[in-house]
Amino acid sequence: MQLSSFLQRFNEPETLKMAKLGRELRARGIDIIDLSLGEPDFDTPQHIKEAAVKAIHDNWSHYTPVPGFPDLREAVCAKFKRDNNLDYKPENIVVSTGAKQSLANAVLALVDEGDEVIIPTPYWVTYSELVKIARGKVKEIHTTTENGFKISPSQLETAITDKTKVFLFSSPCNPSGAVYSRDELEALVKVFRKHPGIYIISDEIYEYINFTGKLAGQAGGHESIAQFNDIKERVIIVNGLSKGFAMTGWRLGYIAASAEIAKACEKIQGQFTSGANSITQKAAVVALTADLRPSMEMVKEFTRRRKKVMELVKEIPGMECSEPDGAFYIFPDVSSYFGKSNGQTTINNAGDFCMYLLNTAHVSSVMGDAFGEPKCVRFSFANSMEKIEEGFRRIKEALAKLK
Repeated sequence: MQLSSFLQRFNEPETLKMAKLGRELRARGIDIIDLSLGEPDFDTPQHIKEAAVKAIHDNWSHYTPVPGFPDLREAVCAKFKRDNNLDYKPENIVVSTGAKQSLANAVLALVDEGDEVIIPTPYWVTYSELVKIARGKVKEIHTTTENGFKISPSQLETAITDKTKVFLFSSPCNPSGAVYSRDELEALVKVFRKHPGIYIISDEIYEYINFTGKLAGQAGGHESIAQFNDIKERVIIVNGLSKGFAMTGWRLGYIAASAEIAKACEKIQGQFTSGANSITQKAAVVALTADLRPSMEMVKEFTRRRKKVMELVKEIPGMECSEPDGAFYIFPDVSSYFGKSNGQTTINNAGDFCMYLLNTAHVSSVMGDAFGEPKCVRFSFANSMEKIEEGFRRIKEALAKLK
């Protein structure tokens, strides 16, 4: 069979690959503890589910406008004003089938063949692959645990060339949990001011999973790079409902951007999927405008788990790990285990490390190569405290066998 060469441009997401391997082992009766997937282990809040049921009974079952229902786009604008003090109009908003589609729309709307896209490491696995799909060139800026997995203005300046078209990053970051402060963002903005041809795609899907402050725009909360008015027209914010509202399966993401970029994303989406699911959109209006207490309660539980995970990791020799300020992952450097063996299996890299844990400890994780940092491994704490404690007990026991 002669398939398209397009398929050779990009790779399957390692996060999904590890989840698939875990399911296969589980189907064979093996008790696998999943610390790989980035999915809240909470159910969607009741008031959002009730809104969806009402939408079904009210017969919201027809095709939707490509950029989203008007009331949802208004609700997104209201959310930006409430939480981020950002002013947008419905013409700036495009609703998509998940934030992944929002990202794809933005990259395809901006990147031409040969354009450079600067991405700080570690980054979410799909960023680099979307750039490859658009025939752009990924330019990585490497970070370390010592600098909190955040880039400096000088690193950014050094990476920029006359071919740079886009800077793509997330805060809070998947997989490192790094969160940029207002001062850190402003320092980067000073560099962008000198390069007016560069666009910034800011992935803020983990906005509410933030351990540095409070929700809903209160002091110490999430900081968006779009708050700097002189570059706002060059910023494309990507957000959605999956993480902050435990709505991964509902598939609802959105962007806020200049009207010109929003229109371009609408054009692309019109040929790929058209409008997002009608029932999800009606539920999303309620999610974005109603009480955020369920989200806050979820973050409280993630805060408890983060504390426990950091305690457990410190008990494992050779794992260098910084405490995440957001999201629900840790991203330790495990390179001290490279070259070690239990007599049957030798750990040569992060991929071997993950497979060793999967086959020996029956715990799934994701290798750091997929995120641009081959010395690291991502563990998710979006699982019950009981599973987390048992998972890291198994990990500690399995790693103790390596010499």
